[in-house]
Amino acid sequence: MSKTIRPISQVLFDLRESVPKDKVCTFDLLQALHERGFGFLLFIFALPAAIPLPGLGVNLIIAAPLVFLTAQQALGRHTIWIPEKIKYKSINRATFEGMLDAAMPYLVKIEYLIRPRLGFMTQGVFGNIIGIAGLVMALSVCIPLPLTNTVPSMGIALMAIGVIMRDGLAVLAGMILGLVWVAMITYVLIFIGTEGLDLVKETIKSLL
Repeated sequence: MSKTIRPISQVLFDLRESVPKDKVCTFDLLQALHERGFGFLLFIFALPAAIPLPGLGVNLIIAAPLVFLTAQQALGRHTIWIPEKIKYKSINRATFEGMLDAAMPYLVKIEYLIRPRLGFMTQGVFGNIIGIAGLVMALSVCIPLPLTNTVPSMGIALMAIGVIMRDGLAVLAGMILGLVWVAMITYVLIFIGTEGLDLVKETIKSLL
């Protein structure tokens, strides 16, 4: 691309300055980022689950927009539609700013690694494939069980960054991260049950 792509951290900083003072709703984000397409909105909605914040649960405000956006991406839509009921759901500005502040250090580090490459994997029919993968992850985020939220949300966020920055490698990494995790958790639930999630949890803790 001949046009310079602004760093995501800069775009989010500008967004922070442009949203209303007291409450931030989906409609405000649509107004501020409409020309940015699905990438930025998916990234913003994936953040609260990818980087969990105290006092902000993964609920309708977070999970439902991820499902609606990824489903539309899978269908190849270029314009974004959100139901009225969800469009005006809001969070307070302090929570929104806390979410961006929590993400910023990670973004700055990631931006050193993200760059335009394999751009063909972020456009055309690959956009539909990204949407299908994202929809699977978004549905996982909707499930109120341990371990079903954070990693799939990270996968969505990484794919979104890849689309924004035209980095096909980042898209591929996010796809593998999210889908492998969802497949593993699905296997555990089917063959072991919810107690298997506790086992996975303890195993992860022992490795950290």
